[in-house]
Amino acid sequence: MTGHWLLRRDQTAVERTWTRVVGAVTWLKSTYEANPPAERDDGGRAHIALEDKITYAMDVLPRGVDVCWVHYTKSQSLISFSVVCCLNHHHPGLPCPLPPA
Repeated sequence: MTGHWLLRRDQTAVERTWTRVVGAVTWLKSTYEANPPAERDDGGRAHIALEDKITYAMDVLPRGVDVCWVHYTKSQSLISFSVVCCLNHHHPGLPCPLPPA
């Protein structure tokens, strides 16, 4: 469960701790753009549009719901990147490891 990532040691960094949703979504978008998903050989879609992912993230992050994006890259590597909310809607008792200042 992604909320439990808040318990992992040495997994937090000031540059990846946001107080505003826009900052977190900007990071998600830039990470996605730096590692775009692979396209299917038959031309079909293997993923949802980036705009839809952003819309979803902007909707749920303010409510304390984590966002995870996972896909295969053009080199066929699997990439997974997430924003874990603190306080977390599904794990309200977990402390924030690096509370925003």
